[in-house]
Amino acid sequence: MTVSTLTPPSKTKKTGAKGSVWTRSGGLVLVAGVLFFTMLASLAYGARPMPLSEAWSAFASFDPDSQNHLIIRSLRLPRTLIGLAAGIALGLAGAVMQGLTRNPLADPGILGVNAGAAVAVALAIYVFGITSALGWMGFAMTGALGASLLVYFLGSRGRGGATPIKLALAGAATAAMLGAVTSAIVLIDRATLDQLRFWAVGSLTGRDLDLLLVLVPFLVVGVLVSLALGRPMNAMSLGDDIAASLGQRVAYTRLAGAFAVMLLVGAAVSLAGPVGFVGLVIPHVARAITGPDYRWVLVYSMGLAPILLLGADVVGRLVLRPAELQVGIVTALVGAPFFIALVRRTRLAEL
Repeated sequence: MTVSTLTPPSKTKKTGAKGSVWTRSGGLVLVAGVLFFTMLASLAYGARPMPLSEAWSAFASFDPDSQNHLIIRSLRLPRTLIGLAAGIALGLAGAVMQGLTRNPLADPGILGVNAGAAVAVALAIYVFGITSALGWMGFAMTGALGASLLVYFLGSRGRGGATPIKLALAGAATAAMLGAVTSAIVLIDRATLDQLRFWAVGSLTGRDLDLLLVLVPFLVVGVLVSLALGRPMNAMSLGDDIAASLGQRVAYTRLAGAFAVMLLVGAAVSLAGPVGFVGLVIPHVARAITGPDYRWVLVYSMGLAPILLLGADVVGRLVLRPAELQVGIVTALVGAPFFIALVRRTRLAEL
């Protein structure tokens, strides 16, 4: 063993490490600033455009006689907060799924979680006649949980347990099966179609803060569990065997991740419907900024995902004004080219 191996790291390396931390922290401040501006834009722009200063004054100096202030606080504020919460949930869920499955194409749809929530909502409308988003909430959470458990059960059968490839295949099969059930329900009952069609493409309209307040505890638990998985996911990115040799309980970590994804996706689907591609795109953007450390990837995903979701919602309000393009359609238009480019990458399997 050489002497240089025994010497402590140089001051230059230490400074570089600290600089990296400060750079990432500064990046988070920048992300927070962009998110704040995006939220102001969500409050200001729509069928009735207003200056950004008007959105700010609706809270800094509220005038109950101002129609603009009433529109902002009663209509656009709930929409913005719901977009913020749904974006955080989808970004974190996508990052956790990509980290635990080591699959760069993983998002809340690949494990069938979105499909489970959607079929449960369709059943709630068709069988029980429930028409409110608040009434759908319990069904969406139950459907997400049921789909997660089914995928894990199928993916853990046989030799090797719940490997990433087996989980992905089980998720694809489960999503196809549940999607067929949802389509069958919609086709045989027009009332279900009328209730489900706007929700099914993903939308932030028609929701109120009561639904968000009910879902806050689920979101908080999902966020905390996800952030706690940062260090274990760093170990698991080296492979299950190496992670186990480093003292990580692989099965426990994967189960905790599935639990967090269930809470986050169930809450997001209840709030905004099965919005696609946010959980796929954002973790890759976060990873490009921070590198492979999931402790930073998870935090950045929390900030970047609501920027994308709220930004897509603002674009959807403006391109067809006074009509609106649903946010799920806009995210699909943004995410589909990204998905195609991702598939074409030669080093796709590396995270």
